[in-house]
Amino acid sequence: MKNIHNYFPNLNNHQIKKFNELLPIYSELNSKVNLISRKDMKNFYTHHVLHSLSIAKFKDFIPGTRVLDLGTGGGFPGIPLAIFFPKVNFYLIDGVGKKIDSVNRIIKKLDLKNVVAKKVRAEDFNEIVDFVTVRAVSKIKIFLPWIKKNFSPNNLRSIERGLICLKGGNLFDEISGFSNIDLVNLSKYFDEEFFETKKLIYIPAKSFINESS
Repeated sequence: MKNIHNYFPNLNNHQIKKFNELLPIYSELNSKVNLISRKDMKNFYTHHVLHSLSIAKFKDFIPGTRVLDLGTGGGFPGIPLAIFFPKVNFYLIDGVGKKIDSVNRIIKKLDLKNVVAKKVRAEDFNEIVDFVTVRAVSKIKIFLPWIKKNFSPNNLRSIERGLICLKGGNLFDEISGFSNIDLVNLSKYFDEEFFETKKLIYIPAKSFINESS
């Protein structure tokens, strides 16, 4: 938790309390459902919470923004982001019922009012959102057709919208063909060795949907 406070010194007491509660909650649930690798629990805050919060370093979501966390798994990056952005609305979806059940328990224990978690396939989720976040899911060109419907073709909210992915490795093939893309090395934000190979990809919605406004 200490490294989170170092990188985000403006956290209020309410947020700090919730971030501190994450480890015991996840430790308890992870003993029953494999939300994250059990051998990785010792790196919980760096590998999972801080990694998720790299999105907050890149993008300051304004109040009222709607974010879909696709393939949320154990609730990353959605739950840490929901704590960090209490006035932003988050939808966490995954096709694995046991994981979503656990995520809903975490949401209840943390009393997060800005999060909805559902067991649903991306193809069947029809809410309109401003951003989609993805952490270590399949290749972008595989899931991108599933989420185009979640961006309104008419940008009536006059808000920048797009896809934010947290990935590692060689991403040249994944991002080829997209325009106006941002590729950020997370070592720009964090000093830990873990982030040396981690990257954030941002693709604006206008690059993959047809907009009339």
